[in-house]
Amino acid sequence: MEAISNAFRRTLNLMATIGAADVIDILIVAYLIYKAIRFVRKTNSYNLAKGIIVVLIVFMVSDLLHLTMINFILRKAVELGLIALLILFQPELRRILERMGSRFTSSRKVSGTAFETAIAQIVMACTDMSASRTGALMIFERNVSLDNIMTTGTIVNADITAELIKNLFYNKAPLHDGAVIMRDARIAAAGCVLPLTQSTNLSKDLGMRHRAGIGLSEQSDAVVVIVSEETGSISVAVEGMLKRHLTAAMLDKILHKELVVDENEVNKSTSWIDTIKKFFKVNKNEEEKSDEENI
Repeated sequence: MEAISNAFRRTLNLMATIGAADVIDILIVAYLIYKAIRFVRKTNSYNLAKGIIVVLIVFMVSDLLHLTMINFILRKAVELGLIALLILFQPELRRILERMGSRFTSSRKVSGTAFETAIAQIVMACTDMSASRTGALMIFERNVSLDNIMTTGTIVNADITAELIKNLFYNKAPLHDGAVIMRDARIAAAGCVLPLTQSTNLSKDLGMRHRAGIGLSEQSDAVVVIVSEETGSISVAVEGMLKRHLTAAMLDKILHKELVVDENEVNKSTSWIDTIKKFFKVNKNEEEKSDEENI
């Protein structure tokens, strides 16, 4: 009992020395550890993480047992390991930094009638393509530039109309298999090739069009609208989360929420608290994502 009492007393004394800076420091480290674990899960790097842990354990054991040669080799391997990880995960790290940078800028929303008319045309086109079961994949660019994706397709630079969208995705049209990218209430490019998602938690009835749309939404802040060729179902992917079986009214509501800003918010300044909240914004967990996909 005396040992427990001493341990409890030491704990209280230690907690009394913790200041506000220590709490902030602990929260930041905990957040970074959480994001690192989530990054490993998202990139399916379990085996790589296990290998790194094994190397670190062997390195510590060799140091304790004074195994000089093994310790020297592993020390050099650990020193070079960070550079190797940066090379291996260069695309993922670049996307993370781009997303972090976009947190500090205002969301790419447009006010006025131009986007209102464009959304109305898109909803009309999706409703018609859903009824005729015409597959479609439409991307709305926001803060993260999609210039590299646009280079894989054909530059269009045209106003958004329901007739043009339906013609682009007509199954005998040359550009119907690719994605259409919208930029600033205009059709910027068509026939674009998108990266596929690496997630293994998707429903098995999702085809390549849905996987490509989810993949791009994971790598950027774009809003992706998908019309299934098999079922005619309308879906929207945002930040890796897929909302399926949408009605025209639901699609219109989501697009307005994600793409259009109210007039009274155009000149509204963002406080430093809002900036911090954007930077530390945490996506919903994988279980919620899986549930959303299977609706």
